Amino acid sequence: MNRPEPQPLDLHTLPDAADEAEADAHEVRQAVVDAAQHGERLDKVLVVLAPEFSRSHLQSLIDGGHVLLDGVAAGAASRRVRVGQAVRLELVPTAESRAFRAEPLPLDIAFEDEHLLVIHKPAGMVVHPAAGNWSGTVLNALLAHHAAAASLPRAGIVHRLDKDTSGLMVVGKTLPAVTALVRSIAAREVHRQYLALAHGEVRFEHVSIDAPIARDPQSRIRMAVVASGKPARTDVERIAVHDGVSALRCTLHTGRTHQIRVHLASRGHPLLADATYGGRPALGLTRQALHAERLRLRHPATARELDFQADLPADLLPAWQQVAGASR
Repeated sequence: MNRPEPQPLDLHTLPDAADEAEADAHEVRQAVVDAAQHGERLDKVLVVLAPEFSRSHLQSLIDGGHVLLDGVAAGAASRRVRVGQAVRLELVPTAESRAFRAEPLPLDIAFEDEHLLVIHKPAGMVVHPAAGNWSGTVLNALLAHHAAAASLPRAGIVHRLDKDTSGLMVVGKTLPAVTALVRSIAAREVHRQYLALAHGEVRFEHVSIDAPIARDPQSRIRMAVVASGKPARTDVERIAVHDGVSALRCTLHTGRTHQIRVHLASRGHPLLADATYGGRPALGLTRQALHAERLRLRHPATARELDFQADLPADLLPAWQQVAGASR
């Protein structure tokens, strides 16, 4: 199929111009720069060509080689265009727009009925799509697992585990169940217990760390204990200490981002291999030594108490045994 040569036209009334194969993949728009646009920055011309997209997204399309000038990749958003040049823009969907799609990923299911789902999340799996992880998440798996997930907020996800934390998560499968679970978590009626390995020999047997948490003012990727932050409380029990490492059981009373990691690091005991908060690889671990071991809650429909426990995964068990032996 022969593509017609671009014709000079007003950039405010631009047609689609792609062959059939391209149209099936991504929308393509093209035009010829007129005299009024001569000398303009390329990204400004693209804003007129595709006004429904942000300038930053259009700049990313230039960087990705999806914008051609006279058949050659444009190269830079600041490039000045000339009258008569043919502009071709391939409107590749944003990563965000592709994120909320069903993916047939395996889910390790501990319990399921028509109201809720309890899963074992493996370390390395992101719960919710975000920058750098737009696919392969628990949310993508849930959308493939049951049709109703597509109509629920966050596909029924009511709480999260960090990417490199393993263990138990509960997910609602209906809107009433999601609503009830969110309320139970807010009322601190859902019992969440974790096992952790931390640097240093913890001296206390039991302690309640009650310290507010907010974004670290020095780093956007970290949280920190900040006086103006949201209330956060973690109960910590020492299980064993061996050779400069402490085995701990941590119970959440709130669910702030990175809460256990931040609270322990604030006491000088970062988790093993948690580089974000000062931890170092040790005992063969290369991911943070944190596992959501126990989850106890009332069923949102029947009010029956549910109690789940997850064994330590294969990567964490040997390290735990080196510190705590076979005790749980």
